[in-house]
Amino acid sequence: MVASTHWLASAAGMSVLERGGNAFDAAVAAGFVLQVAEPHLNGPGGEVPILLWSEAEQKVSVVCGQGVAPAAATVEHYTGLGLEIVPGTGLLAATVPGAFDGWLTMLERWGTWTVADVLEPAISYAERGVPVLPRIADTIATVEQLFTEDWATSAAHWMPDGQVPAPGSRLTNPTLAATYRRVVAEAQAASTGREGQIAAARAAWYRGFVAEAIAKFCAETAWRDSSGEVHGGLLTGDDLAGWRATVEEPLSFDYHGHTVCKTGPWGQGPVFLQQLALLAGTDLGSMDHLGPDYIHTVTESAKLAFADREAWYGDPAFTDVPVGTLLSESYNAGRRALIGPEASLELRPGTVDGRTPRLFQPSAAVAAYQNAAGAGEPTVAPNGRTRGDTCHLDVVDRFGNMVSATPSGGWLQSSPVIPELGFPLGTRAQMFWLQDGLPASLRPGARPRTTLTPSFALREGKPWLAFGTPGGDQQDQWSLNFFLTLVHTGMNLQEAIDAPMFHSAHFPSSFFPRESRPGVLLVEDRVGAGVVDELRRRGHEVEVQDSWTLGRLSAVARATAPGGFLRAAANPRGAQGYAAGR
Repeated sequence: MVASTHWLASAAGMSVLERGGNAFDAAVAAGFVLQVAEPHLNGPGGEVPILLWSEAEQKVSVVCGQGVAPAAATVEHYTGLGLEIVPGTGLLAATVPGAFDGWLTMLERWGTWTVADVLEPAISYAERGVPVLPRIADTIATVEQLFTEDWATSAAHWMPDGQVPAPGSRLTNPTLAATYRRVVAEAQAASTGREGQIAAARAAWYRGFVAEAIAKFCAETAWRDSSGEVHGGLLTGDDLAGWRATVEEPLSFDYHGHTVCKTGPWGQGPVFLQQLALLAGTDLGSMDHLGPDYIHTVTESAKLAFADREAWYGDPAFTDVPVGTLLSESYNAGRRALIGPEASLELRPGTVDGRTPRLFQPSAAVAAYQNAAGAGEPTVAPNGRTRGDTCHLDVVDRFGNMVSATPSGGWLQSSPVIPELGFPLGTRAQMFWLQDGLPASLRPGARPRTTLTPSFALREGKPWLAFGTPGGDQQDQWSLNFFLTLVHTGMNLQEAIDAPMFHSAHFPSSFFPRESRPGVLLVEDRVGAGVVDELRRRGHEVEVQDSWTLGRLSAVARATAPGGFLRAAANPRGAQGYAAGR
């Protein structure tokens, strides 16, 4: 089974499985296709966190394909430029592109195919073209003036005829195809073995011609970014050469017979677990599903968990994140007591082990950045309307191996295209704070506290569910809602994805310009007018969204009993996601 946010990626993944590849081979091939089919949502300059179940190893592992801040990226450097927050676009926001080595690390350790095999579908689509999605055309139209006036390389690349491409027209990227063909050629010239070719491909990307082009572009060019000023970049060849994707143990929490696994606190993944820890002490299962009590309880739990994300999460290699306490029953009993009958309008992080939480204190000047072209996260506009998505894919194979991956970053509106390579750099450094002493403060070599958060769950100790969604700060709300629906209602995967969705915008955004909207709760209108009225009576600032507009989930599942079926489901919202199996 393969489920993803684009039908071409799902088809590519299924093609790999049908030709003898395993789940890891299929996920890598599908991931590279997503870079071509959804360039407004992810790209080669971006990153990918992965959760996987290896049937051979009988364990869950995390692959961290999140690159780090450059060695020159200090708070003093940015504040010396007159910046209070990292720009949301342009070269100053770039971290080491992590997606390539994230995918190759999984391929090397658990896959069976070669670099040439997994890149072939993406190369073919880049050369021959894919249909321009309406959202691709809309995205390019949004930043058309930025491209034509300031980012000439992007205008030449994404508007080759001087016009915004029409929906349904053919989108090609021959320069990216040539980049990947050269990677394959250098890999095959270096070795006849699969592992040797993977090592050579990694060298081409992080120490060879790709790294050289990135370093030269950052050192020798400067571009207008969302601060309104022109800046060059900080990434160097040494930054790329010194970084590798890592394999880590997941964090987990047991909830009603299910064990949910997430990334470490360098991502927002543990906030899913914190919400479970809070909800475990409530009577959620007896509440009317998607009734006012249910939505209120889940929302108020989210506010508390995300407040702790703001106060405590960061790269654990650079800051002490008290994960054990944050997931403990003693801590959550006290936090749970804060959930009252009325909506809270405060950001309330907890005091942990005697440590006082610290939060970023923005000035009024930060609000001036709010309308910068291309800035911010590409998923949800401040009014809740979707502007696109990041990407997600899930795979389960005939052996029982499973993958959940959320590739993102390096989207076409993030940064000027590097003309020799055919893609822009990412902007994940915008998630750092330019204030010393915070867990997510900017530090050279640190990982930004990313929002990318794939999910995996076991049922009664047996591998069961790989799932996730695009959506920035909403990811660990939408995916939590999906999971809770499965656990407490008995709906199947597709029914749970199709159910009306909601999320809070109460806490600071992880993306430039880092705005927060205290008390705001977005709900699809399908929850019903009576529910909306009651939520408003309780003090929620409810913003009703159209039907089928919130959430972008996909999932694959194994039966926990012998001889059961594999299952998959994908998001109907946007008519773009697709699940397939045989």
